[in-house]
Amino acid sequence: MRDSLHDRHRAVMPDWLTTYYDEPLELVSGSGRHVTGGDGRTYLDFFGGLLATMIGHDIPEITEALRRQAGRLLHSSTLYLIRSQVELAEKIAARAPVDDPRVFFVNSGSEAVETAFLLTTAAQRSNQVIALRGSYHGRSFGTVAATGIRGWSATSLSPLQITYAHNGYRYRSPFGHLPDAEFIAACRDELRTMIETATSGSIACYIAEPIQGAGGFATPPDGFFLAMKEVLDDYDVPFVSDEVQSGWGRTGRSYFGIEHYGIRPQAITFAKGLANGLSIGGVVAESGLMNSLSANSISTAGGNPMAMVAGTAVLDFIDSHDLQTNAAEVGRILLTGLREIAERCPLIGEVRGAGLMLGVELVEPGKIPAVSRTNAVLAECRSRGLLVGKGGLHGNVLRVTPPMTVTAEEARRALAILDDALTIVATA
Repeated sequence: MRDSLHDRHRAVMPDWLTTYYDEPLELVSGSGRHVTGGDGRTYLDFFGGLLATMIGHDIPEITEALRRQAGRLLHSSTLYLIRSQVELAEKIAARAPVDDPRVFFVNSGSEAVETAFLLTTAAQRSNQVIALRGSYHGRSFGTVAATGIRGWSATSLSPLQITYAHNGYRYRSPFGHLPDAEFIAACRDELRTMIETATSGSIACYIAEPIQGAGGFATPPDGFFLAMKEVLDDYDVPFVSDEVQSGWGRTGRSYFGIEHYGIRPQAITFAKGLANGLSIGGVVAESGLMNSLSANSISTAGGNPMAMVAGTAVLDFIDSHDLQTNAAEVGRILLTGLREIAERCPLIGEVRGAGLMLGVELVEPGKIPAVSRTNAVLAECRSRGLLVGKGGLHGNVLRVTPPMTVTAEEARRALAILDDALTIVATA
C-alpha cells in the first residue's frame, strides 16, 4: 500500500514541524474564503494561511498582476533598480506613522524583525532589547531570543540581552483586577523599574506587537502603549512595532495596529498578508535609523518583482474595496457573537481582540488552560467545515482570523459552527 502524504511528511520533515489535527489536512485549492482539502471537502477558511492569505484565495486582481510580471521578469536583486519595489515602498511610506520613512524589503516576518534588531543595535550601540511577555517575533536565532513564549523558545542562547516587560494581557496579570488607568500605571511603573534595575540604561529598542499573535491576541487597553512610550522616551529607547500580523487594516481600528494607541514608532516590521501569501517582509523606519548602518548591504530576493507587484495589488485592493471598514464591521459581528456564546459556555474564559484578529481563551475552572479541549474544538470545527487556528501561552486560545474580504453571512455561519463545536466539547 502506498504511504499517505502524512507518512511521507514524517519521513522527510523535522519532528518539530507541527501540523494541526490527528489526521493533518492538505489544502489543494481555494476560492474567496473557501479552501478545498485533499480529502475532497470544502472548508470555510477562518485562519487565512496563518493570517497571510489576507484578502482571500484566487483573487483575480492578484493572479493577473503576477501573471503579467511572470511574463516579463521573475527576479532581480537590489543591485539593480526595481520599479515595482520603489512603487510599493512609496505606498508604504505614505501610510506609515513613521517620520521621514525609508523602506527595506526582505522575505519573511522573522527576517524583518532581524533587520529591525540589526538597525537598532547598530544605531544604539547596544544589544539590550525590551520585549514583551507573550510575544512572538519569529523562528530565527535573534527573533527566538525575543520571543516571550516558552513553547516557541527553542534555545536559551541569544545574541541579545532581553528584558521582558508586561504585555497588557489582563486576564492572567497580577494587575488584572485593577481599573484601566491603574492597570496601565502599574505596568508603566514596572517598566521603569525594570529599566533601572535589569538593564544598563543603554537599550537598543522596545519591540511590541500591538495585538499579540501567537500569544493569543492579547489586547492591551487604550492608553497602554502611550504610557510605555513616555517611559521609553525618558531613556531614549526606540519603539519598534511588530505589525507582521496586525498591519494593513486587519484590526479595523487603524491601518497599522499601533496607530490606534496614538504611537509614532521609530520602526515598523511587516510581512505575511502584504503579498497575500507570497514570501515578503520588510521594515519601514525613520531615515536616521535606517541609514545608521555603516556596512554594505543588499538583498538577493527581498524586493523581488513578483512579491512587489503582489504587494501593490493587495494594497490597491484593500483601498479600493474599503476592507479596513469591512474588517471593523464584520469583526464586530464576530466579536459580539463570540461574547454571546461565552455567556452560556463555561469553557470560554475570555474573548478579546479587534477587527479580524479575535482570540477565544478556553479554560477549566480556576482559569486552568483547557489545552486538550482547545484541540478538540479545532477538530469539531473542521468536521463541520470550518478552519480556525490556535495560540496563546499554553495553546488554549482559538484564533479567529478570516481574510479581510469575509462577508457578514460567512461570519454568522462560522459563529454557528463555533457555537456547536464549543457546546459539544464543553459538555463532553
